[in-house]
Amino acid sequence: MSITIKDEAGIAGMRLAGRLASELLDYLTPHIRPGVTTNEIDRLAEEHTQHVLQAISAPLNYAPAGHKPYPKSICTSINHQVCHGIPNDKPLKKGDIVNVDVTVIKDGWHGDSSRMFEVGETSVAAKRLCRLTYEAMWRGIVMVRDGAHLGDIGHAIQTFAEGQGLSVVREFCGHGIGRKFHEDPQILHYGRPGTLERLQAGMTITIEPMLNTGKRDIKESGDGWTIVTRDRSLSAQWEHTVLVTPTGYEVLTLSAGSPPIPDFVHA
Repeated sequence: MSITIKDEAGIAGMRLAGRLASELLDYLTPHIRPGVTTNEIDRLAEEHTQHVLQAISAPLNYAPAGHKPYPKSICTSINHQVCHGIPNDKPLKKGDIVNVDVTVIKDGWHGDSSRMFEVGETSVAAKRLCRLTYEAMWRGIVMVRDGAHLGDIGHAIQTFAEGQGLSVVREFCGHGIGRKFHEDPQILHYGRPGTLERLQAGMTITIEPMLNTGKRDIKESGDGWTIVTRDRSLSAQWEHTVLVTPTGYEVLTLSAGSPPIPDFVHA
């Protein structure tokens, strides 16, 4: 396993890339409304990344082993789509929920974040899913500290989610991140405390739980990328990039427009 520990220069690079990813989501937020297509959101994201952030969209043409190159600059996963939804010309409609997942490369460093958006007025179940998935992510984040186990993060997320009647997708997980989009280790969103690798100060990881209102089973939709719930139940995901510090953690993907941090985190 090749876990990278960032030095002060690397941490500074990750801080900048993370902030820019969050600021990209801030910029996109007012555009996500009924009638807009995800292709239009993708176009706005690419233009803003290039011309304002002076950065690169990491997903564009990304091609891990066994996959054809990803054709867009962001991922937009709607309703029962779990992750890796490809933007298209279908307009968003009132009642949809959509995850917008962005990763920018700035000076060689990757900043990775995603948010859920409610399009117009949504159902009570959809609102609840988005809210609880956001809290589940933070339940995992607050477990991060030098010497903690990866299993501590997964256990915190799983027990909270399942306690709320939601299921945790297991086939996709968080990951180390730095000069590479995906580095070791994998960050599972389920597990047992005190298991798996120990976190070390200087590691940068993503925590990005995917929770479903129905069963956790998923399938690939047929386009080579988009993952959907097998039972077509709603799915939600939130993601932050997090630095392990000597005394705890630092969330790198925060900006002026980030959603409020849950009260229990401050407590």
